[in-house]
Amino acid sequence: MPAAPAFTDPAAHLPQDAARAMLVGRLWQPGVGPVPVAVRGDALHDLSRLAPTASELLEAEAPADAVRRALDDGTAPRIAGLADALRNSEAAAQDASRPWLLAPCDLQAVKASGVTFVASLLERVIEEQARGDASRAEAIRAGLAGVLGDNLAGIVPGSAQAAQVKELLIAQGAWSQYLEVGIGPDAEIFTKAPVLAAVGTGADVGIHPVSAWNNPEPEVVLAVDSRGRVKGAALGNDVNLRDVEGRSALLLGKAKDNNASCAIGPFIRLFDAHFGIDAVRRITVGLKVEGPEGFVLEGSSSLAKISRDPLDLVAQAIGPHHAYPDGFMLFLGTMFAPTQDRHGPGQGFTHVVGDRVAISAPELGALVNRVVHADQAPRWAFGIGALMRNLAGRGLLG
Repeated sequence: MPAAPAFTDPAAHLPQDAARAMLVGRLWQPGVGPVPVAVRGDALHDLSRLAPTASELLEAEAPADAVRRALDDGTAPRIAGLADALRNSEAAAQDASRPWLLAPCDLQAVKASGVTFVASLLERVIEEQARGDASRAEAIRAGLAGVLGDNLAGIVPGSAQAAQVKELLIAQGAWSQYLEVGIGPDAEIFTKAPVLAAVGTGADVGIHPVSAWNNPEPEVVLAVDSRGRVKGAALGNDVNLRDVEGRSALLLGKAKDNNASCAIGPFIRLFDAHFGIDAVRRITVGLKVEGPEGFVLEGSSSLAKISRDPLDLVAQAIGPHHAYPDGFMLFLGTMFAPTQDRHGPGQGFTHVVGDRVAISAPELGALVNRVVHADQAPRWAFGIGALMRNLAGRGLLG
């Protein structure tokens, strides 16, 4: 993977087949507020007359068709240049008087799936047994490999075979709450961030300053409507504090939900004749971390190796017991849990302030963010009340 794409090169942030991809997102327009937009060529087009929010847009029966018609008939006028908006999205060079990209979702709940790949499942078990101490991870990893090997790779979660493996692992003293959600009938589905709290491409992402063992989690994020229908997909970074979650799974909220700890973008690619759930199942997400001291980490996560089908995860997130009237964004999990030593033998990987994180996929483009401490990232202040007042002031609430 080359260096993280520069914000001066729009093509590096878009899908390889961008000319036929229907990409929608949100733009902050100074003096106006958040505006839903679509990409066409080198421009961003205002979708406010079609739908005032991204959530409402995705409730359409066929959002891609609706956006295409709005672009063709002039309902969605040009609002900004794509290159200019991307360039101004980079936090370090942002001009508050000019437009920049936001996370492409707004009123949707932000949910996440955990332990959906065998590789990350084993790393969660290691975190738990290490009790948040990164220096113990390598020895525990070697011990677990001797017990588990690759025997979990072909197991269907919730199957009779999975139940047999569970009994075997209990007998060997290797059972874990993470194995329960990894091969048991119920997936781990949790709330990653509050509504409107996700940041977009170019923004700073935050790690809690108390954490000394943390990592990015490069993932595909599904955009799902209120009826549980998947309408598109984006890239996401489910920033995770491994030491905090390792101390106790009950600290998941502290490990996952901090200021600027959730990034989604750069756009949602809507499902259409060229891109659908089967294409999602084949996506390989790439990760590159470039540190200020010259450290480089690379990896990838293939959705083909996921242990639960994306539609099964959607069905576990919404149904008779869980309703999301504004839809939701669902992180699908990652198989990538970095173990490359950064600060010394056996210490594994952890972020440092100034890391540049690029998450990419040929089908979805690139999501690029800079790592800072969560208390140094711009404080989240534009919530649901602010959005409602803004839309009412613009005459967009009918």
